[in-house]
Amino acid sequence: MSAPTVRRRRLGAKLRVLRGDLTLEEVSERSRGAFAVSKLSRIETAKSAAKAKDVERLLDLYAKLGRNVSDELRAALVVLTKEGAQRGWWHSYRGVLTPVHEDLISLEAEAESVSAWQLGVIPGLLQTAEYAREIIRATAMSEAVEARIDPLVEVRLARQAVLTRDSDPLTLWAIISEQALRSTSEAPGVMDEQLGRLLSMGKRPNINIQVLRSAALLNAGLMGSFNILGFGRYADLDVVHHEGLTSALYIEEQDKVAAHRDAWQRLTSAAESVEASAELITEIRKSQ
Repeated sequence: MSAPTVRRRRLGAKLRVLRGDLTLEEVSERSRGAFAVSKLSRIETAKSAAKAKDVERLLDLYAKLGRNVSDELRAALVVLTKEGAQRGWWHSYRGVLTPVHEDLISLEAEAESVSAWQLGVIPGLLQTAEYAREIIRATAMSEAVEARIDPLVEVRLARQAVLTRDSDPLTLWAIISEQALRSTSEAPGVMDEQLGRLLSMGKRPNINIQVLRSAALLNAGLMGSFNILGFGRYADLDVVHHEGLTSALYIEEQDKVAAHRDAWQRLTSAAESVEASAELITEIRKSQ
């Protein structure tokens, strides 16, 4: 089974960097025929999934050639390869999800942390079922999406298990705009329940929630929402996810990921503290 696109691209990009100025033909020759040029090309360009043993052999070869193959990088790339070959629960929804959506779910399942900035809506990992239903319905731009709202809600709720799993739950630090909290719904009680969920989830040790007030000074967050998926000591595998109305974008270049990390840090400074944010959410909930 092929690994999701983002993971294949990340693996291929790292191997391409390690190859340096060597041609694919030279790598094939130095591997003494273990790797055909076509096979190397398919792995680097993410056209086919790599096997862990092949990645190990390539890394051994690059290490002998003087490339900087640290133990951390080796472990990260091997884990990336092995996990890419595993079948996740979301595959049972393949008729519902797009490949890009599958990528996001698989990355969330593997990540150590998510640093989220949301300009207009509550982060998906913190949404209630009814809020998720209303958001999906409101942003559906095709009849195909409208026809699968129920399973999409199921998927969104299933994604949230990463926050409460027994072993190494995902660390979520979410910054949410005040306007997202003050949104209204035609369905009664939706926002009351949603704000209540933010307050309860915010008490968990692995979740921090901050609110950026509408009156805050101009800031980078006005350019749009984004999530930074962090992989702990494998930081060079971190990736940024931007979601639009009809498409999503993944940013993998380290300098661009670092720029988003800097923007997110500035937003944490501009937002209310975690404690003050909980008080503000409570106040908004009472006023609705």
